[in-house]
Amino acid sequence: MLVESPPESNPGHPAAPDTGRRAGRHAVRAAGLLVSAAVLVLVCLASIAIGAKALPLSEVWHGLFHYSGTGGDVLVRDVRVPRTVLGLIVGAALGLAGAVMQALTRNPLAEPGLLGVNAGAAAAVVSAISFLGVTSLTGYVWFAFGGAAIVSVAVYLLGGSRSANPVRLALAGTAVTAALFGYVNAVQLLDAAALDRLRFWTVGSLASANTETVGKVWPFIALGVLLSLLIARPLNALEMGDDTARALGAHLTRTRVLAMVAVTLLCGAATAACGPIVFIGLMIPHLVRTITGPDMRWILPYAAVLAPVLLLGADVAGRVVARPSELQVGIVTALLGGPVFIHLVRRKRMAQL
Repeated sequence: MLVESPPESNPGHPAAPDTGRRAGRHAVRAAGLLVSAAVLVLVCLASIAIGAKALPLSEVWHGLFHYSGTGGDVLVRDVRVPRTVLGLIVGAALGLAGAVMQALTRNPLAEPGLLGVNAGAAAAVVSAISFLGVTSLTGYVWFAFGGAAIVSVAVYLLGGSRSANPVRLALAGTAVTAALFGYVNAVQLLDAAALDRLRFWTVGSLASANTETVGKVWPFIALGVLLSLLIARPLNALEMGDDTARALGAHLTRTRVLAMVAVTLLCGAATAACGPIVFIGLMIPHLVRTITGPDMRWILPYAAVLAPVLLLGADVAGRVVARPSELQVGIVTALLGGPVFIHLVRRKRMAQL
């Protein structure tokens, strides 16, 4: 009597090795995500404990768990904790927005700052403050959403729409960004009140964070995060090209619309809260792909965890290197991101049109 070997011991059975390798990859990715989350927790603790003003760890602990409303307790509970929470959600928003944009445009250089999305939000907010007298964050958010959405569409059309390639989109985004930030600077120079209100916001800063800011932007960011995660599978198909995506059953128009809504929510809320912070959405997805491969179902969760690590780490570095003052986080990320952008352009051989 012949006895059939079990699949795992049958060398001629391809499914078992493939299944084993796939399970192994999933286990490694899951473990990596847990490690990334642990690193994020450590960076959050560092953001609370380390600042432009040095505090003993005993005072930090007291401010967290035995709040008295005086001295270092106020600095810890009312300044550093909201700043850390805002950096956490804004970092996740920017990392996810960059990953979604890169998949949507099939452009490895896509990023909210490079493609003008942040600049559009900034221009709309500056206009609202200077010409319409908007002073509340609630008002900023809606104008930021509108500016981000309009510029996203404009850059896509200027880049050639369906015939767009990475270089054309990057050039269109750079041109629009330069024009819009020229406009922002002109408005601020002509309006002293607007300049005073926006001098930190326009370079990207977490310094003005408070519980009110966090409370007003987190619902928009949470909705953008949810939309991004829901379209991970169709984004995988979209990255393979329109024809392949259709063959796999992806609904292209719906996926593109949902992706743009997600990016607008994420970038609009993040920019309204902190100002335009660049390069987070460019650097993190590239780093994540070296860990996860091209699967958006893993790229998006990793980006949501590692982008806040970079943003909060840059914020802590900015507080330390310029003591007793601070170097705004937008400046630190720009200093880090510029060389990374040049490296990616050279590595991908995208300098030639």
